[in-house]
Amino acid sequence: MYIQKLVPGIETSDGDGVRLTRMIGTPQVDMIDPFLMLDRFDNDDPGAYIGGFPDHPHRGFETVTIMLDGRLRHRDSTGGEGVIGPCDVQWMTAGRGIVHSEMPEQIEGRMRGFQLWVNLPKTQKMCPPGYQDITAGTIPVVSENGLEVCVIAGTYGGETGPARSQTEIRLLRADMAPGATLSLTRPGGHNAFFCLYEGTVHGPDDHRRETIAQAPSLAVLHGDGEVILTAGSTGASLFYGEGAPINEPVARYGPFVMNSQAELVEAVQDYQQGRFVA
Repeated sequence: MYIQKLVPGIETSDGDGVRLTRMIGTPQVDMIDPFLMLDRFDNDDPGAYIGGFPDHPHRGFETVTIMLDGRLRHRDSTGGEGVIGPCDVQWMTAGRGIVHSEMPEQIEGRMRGFQLWVNLPKTQKMCPPGYQDITAGTIPVVSENGLEVCVIAGTYGGETGPARSQTEIRLLRADMAPGATLSLTRPGGHNAFFCLYEGTVHGPDDHRRETIAQAPSLAVLHGDGEVILTAGSTGASLFYGEGAPINEPVARYGPFVMNSQAELVEAVQDYQQGRFVA
């Protein structure tokens, strides 16, 4: 496995004017099946995030919010509610339909983290909606030789993450001391990426030459076997995602992700007629 592409992401805004950088879901990287979108947010100006994401609908996929700094409150139409702080995770399965909000619970300080959209296969797109409030204390950490890996979903180093996903994925967050190495091997046929948000890492390109990723950047991984990433002189922090591709048609319209245009029309009609409220 090797680093096929490095991209910086595209600055944009969403919700009520929240400024963020879109890493997946852009002309640079449209999607990495089954991952539809990855947003990175990092700002110490309350004006850049305090509007948050007021009530809005979703259907057909899962959202995963990983906090690094700050606090965020989730409320949804099924009664799910929770506040996440540093290193906590909110995992929402939109399924057949849900209305939720994600609002900052502070007006000063740094807000930093990620939101990942994970597609659902056609057989699961209309599953019941759900919510998982995953606190930092329930996420196992594997520590070895200057490396700390938080196992959010899937397995690493003999540990299994607490997240229950409708798709076969692995999500890790790694903090690396200077010179520390991270070894990753994915199952054959899976797609993988990492988003580097602090420091630098060295890894092989498609010709097995050393390439250097600098934060912030998204690295698309390709090929089979193992990849070894080595942190630079200031260390590194990254978010890693890996999953089995769904290989189905993807039809998108804002907060709805289905398999056809007809299903998108149905999703809009169901939302307008109040069918997303449990």
